[in-house]
Amino acid sequence: MAKTTNLSIRIDKELKEQAEQLFSELGMNMTTAFNIFVRQAVRQGKIPFEISLNTPNIETIAAIEEANKLSRDPNAKRYSSFKELIAEVQNEI
Repeated sequence: MAKTTNLSIRIDKELKEQAEQLFSELGMNMTTAFNIFVRQAVRQGKIPFEISLNTPNIETIAAIEEANKLSRDPNAKRYSSFKELIAEVQNEI
């Protein structure tokens, strides 16, 4: 059997509790989950998942696409001010 060593890390308490709950539901503890992560990182020679900045979620991507589509539509309703938009929305209620 391979020799083991201890590793101490700092993690936000709430995040740790959430992770422990998830791993428990998956039938493992934090140590097993961390070992799986490290083994995959070593095996793949990289972090085993994508890490990026400013990646919008699905809803945000859909909203951006809709806004781009509307901005190119010459028939889309236009407003000269935020007040004008709010007034129209309030009149529709």
